[in-house]
Amino acid sequence: MLALPAHAADLLDNARARGTLRIALEGTYPPFNFKDPKTGQLTGYDVDVARLVAGKLGLKPEFVTTEWASILAGLGAGKYDVIISQVNVTPKREQAFDFSTPYTYSTPQLIVRRNERIDYKKLEDLKGKKVGVGQGSVFEQQAKAMPGIEVKSYPAAPENLQDLAFGRIDAALNDSLMVGYLLKSSQLPIRAGARVGAVERTAVAFQKGNPKFRAAVDKALGEVRADGSLKAASLKWFGVDATRAP
Repeated sequence: MLALPAHAADLLDNARARGTLRIALEGTYPPFNFKDPKTGQLTGYDVDVARLVAGKLGLKPEFVTTEWASILAGLGAGKYDVIISQVNVTPKREQAFDFSTPYTYSTPQLIVRRNERIDYKKLEDLKGKKVGVGQGSVFEQQAKAMPGIEVKSYPAAPENLQDLAFGRIDAALNDSLMVGYLLKSSQLPIRAGARVGAVERTAVAFQKGNPKFRAAVDKALGEVRADGSLKAASLKWFGVDATRAP
């Protein structure tokens, strides 16, 4: 008699059997996720959110750092359970992965040199200019969709901003929440430019076909939202509550 094929266990069951939640993040994207230069330990807003969610699920967080350009492919290959690394929800990504309810809202924003005299009010103003973006990011997609802009992609934020400071590119495009942090922490001669896009939603990304896991993550996010700990993490890193839609 032939055995019936076993259904794949829900991600929630697998994670609880293991006792850990395997969480991918970039690790080079302050203030969201980066290594503390003093301790060498991962820190940042995404790290705090990941610990809150894992705690509510009764799991130990197990962090995996990987370059942004390959992070979604790694999720598809099952190298980790979730990505908690400022993954913006887009229609294209929703075709391939499932997402939790959003835990952050922000907008794309330009970064320019401190002595920049041209007032770039929108992306169109950068036609004929060089714009630096994160490789594989929604900001890369936005810049490439604008004809006439020369787009230069970087694996991590520090190289992008250094090239901006040294005049190798004319502007950088990144997350508005990151821009505020950079202005406080960076020694580079850069400043905030215009906000140039619609509100982006950030959520926890995971493989499709895990309804129990999705419900559990949404419940966990609802609980940390209700008890104020999600808002506290946002205020700690950004000085504003970015956890609710504007």
